[in-house]
Amino acid sequence: MHTALLPHALNREFPELAAAVAALKETDLHFVHLLKQHDAVDNQITNDEMGVAPMGDTSLEDLKKQRLHLKDELYRMATTAKKAE
Repeated sequence: MHTALLPHALNREFPELAAAVAALKETDLHFVHLLKQHDAVDNQITNDEMGVAPMGDTSLEDLKKQRLHLKDELYRMATTAKKAE
């Protein structure tokens, strides 16, 4: 499988933040909400890329932008939490 088609799970992309992500999952409901949104959007993108649920180019581009925005916010929160450890 081509790596561009792999899901963009937070723990896969930022393994150095695993402890911070785990702690935030336990203590921060907003983080959990954003992570669920990220995973749902990522799943939609992966399904398109795998041909399971194809969509138009504009819709796919919009979802990729949304995933990037969510990932940026999750990364910011996790790095802030890691610094506070």
